[in-house]
Amino acid sequence: MTGPIKLIYDYRHTLYATTLNDVRGRYIGSTLGLAWMVLYPFLFLSIYAVVFTVILRVRLEQYTSIDYVLMIFAGLIPFIGFSEALSASTSAVISNKGLLRNTMFPIDLIPVKAVLGASVTMSVGLIGLILSLWISGRFFWTQFLIIPIFLLQLIFSIGVGWLISALTVFFRDLVHIIGVVIMFLMLVSPIGYTREMIPPGMKPLMAVNPLYYMIDVYRGVLFFGEVPVGSLLMLTVLAFGFYLLGFFFFNRLKPVFGEYV
Repeated sequence: MTGPIKLIYDYRHTLYATTLNDVRGRYIGSTLGLAWMVLYPFLFLSIYAVVFTVILRVRLEQYTSIDYVLMIFAGLIPFIGFSEALSASTSAVISNKGLLRNTMFPIDLIPVKAVLGASVTMSVGLIGLILSLWISGRFFWTQFLIIPIFLLQLIFSIGVGWLISALTVFFRDLVHIIGVVIMFLMLVSPIGYTREMIPPGMKPLMAVNPLYYMIDVYRGVLFFGEVPVGSLLMLTVLAFGFYLLGFFFFNRLKPVFGEYV
């Protein structure tokens, strides 16, 4: 258990510096630059809100249209964070061939760096969401739990990142498949609807979808002012389970990465 935790702690300063450099490099050459970190989640929300409130005309009797948009945002933010982390970590190893034999920066940290860099946009969107909730009068003590919940999501994403980046070394098609997987997850995750709106036939699918528990926890503590204990326990188990599994899997395969990359 201490192995993967100690690794990240020992190289925390290096991780911070390289992640910051990657984030800055991502926006070099673009007209708006770092402003995209703010614009992206809100543009994504705008599209989602138009689809559900204008095209599909979804309405919740007890909530106004603004409340409903904020509820969507509470589910969309963790999805954006996970989807970007998944996309970035998929090709993390194969696109960093020069670091495979770098003793100053362990190869194990490349997927971690990718996940951390991809989570910056989510962090900005999360701050914007909380401010919007406070302005609309939704202030709950449970909102202060968002920091440990965000850390749980990072732990889960890093574990998945280790798994998917290692598999991509041997199965390059995953780089192209992952976009379809993200689209599927967006459709089957409760972003635009609550758990009460899920049809009985869809509930078994939700039970095996990790994002269901993640979104339910975020929406509960941020929007409803409650702690969904069952979903929080599942998210905790999944986070540490994938974290340990991913670290073990990555370490078993990394000795042969050089033969395939």
